[in-house]
Amino acid sequence: MVRAKSWVLKKHFEGFPKDSDFELKEVELPKLKDGDVLFESVFLSVDPYMRPYSTRSMKEGDTMMGTQVARVVESKNPTYPVGTYVVANSGWRTHFISDGKDLHLLPFWPEKIPRSLALGTIGMPGLTAYFGLFEICKIRAGDTVLVTAAAGAVGSVVGQLAKIGGCKVVGCAGSDKKVAYLKQIGFDEAFNYKTVGSLEEALKKASPDGYDCYFDNVGGEFSSIALNQMKRFGRIAVCGAISGYNDTVPQKGPYVQIPMLFNQLSMEGFIVSRWNDKREEALKRLLKWVVEGKIKCEEHVTEGFEKMPAAFMGMLKGENLGKAVVKV
Repeated sequence: MVRAKSWVLKKHFEGFPKDSDFELKEVELPKLKDGDVLFESVFLSVDPYMRPYSTRSMKEGDTMMGTQVARVVESKNPTYPVGTYVVANSGWRTHFISDGKDLHLLPFWPEKIPRSLALGTIGMPGLTAYFGLFEICKIRAGDTVLVTAAAGAVGSVVGQLAKIGGCKVVGCAGSDKKVAYLKQIGFDEAFNYKTVGSLEEALKKASPDGYDCYFDNVGGEFSSIALNQMKRFGRIAVCGAISGYNDTVPQKGPYVQIPMLFNQLSMEGFIVSRWNDKREEALKRLLKWVVEGKIKCEEHVTEGFEKMPAAFMGMLKGENLGKAVVKV
């Protein structure tokens, strides 16, 4: 019999998450029935969305939400022979049993490409960058694109895709190391938002003529300032609002109506699952660009399932460069 470990949400987060909000549990899994598959998690993802969605979608005592790259270790389902790899949305678990539904088989995977990228650049974060940029921002060659949280799992892909699309790209990040990384992967301009004297002046210096597109991962004060530097008919993709995820008191204005009205801006929030019908096509493109070296990938890997909460909290603090994953 297999004993599976899982992390559960012991207590809903109040402000920033704490170790005491999580509990590690262990259960014995039952024998497989016909059609069942036993999976062992290899890599698990920690992502910003888990913070607000845990409040909206989870009860205390539920297994923490999240995706993993998992390997079949026992199977009574011919679609998933032993050794097969999938991406599953089964939460923070070391092992789990599935009936084979709602799994994504990993396609042909080049040996030189880490399978963990199926949780990052060639997975949900990469798809988020892809669809947010091409479907919401509708970038055109020659556009100037602003990206916040630019050294993260989504932002770093956004910048590189925009360069593939012939755009000028400006990124902001929270450390000098991250700024150097952005320059390394092709951003035209980058700055540390924590150390500049004025966000407004830093944005103007990076692009005196303003911005055609804004890929917003942070919300809050930064976005209020950025909105006033958009060009006429600028497009804004609202992907996240991490600056406010841990607030105990909701943020108040400034408000968006005046800059949106006078510059005739378009702002749209989105969730990547909207384009599930285009998922496979987009993943093939992302994989191709990674193999060709047009998209460079950085991962922040934490070793050990027991460190899931620490990896999650570290990601929320911005300790990761690129995609944050846990190797079991």
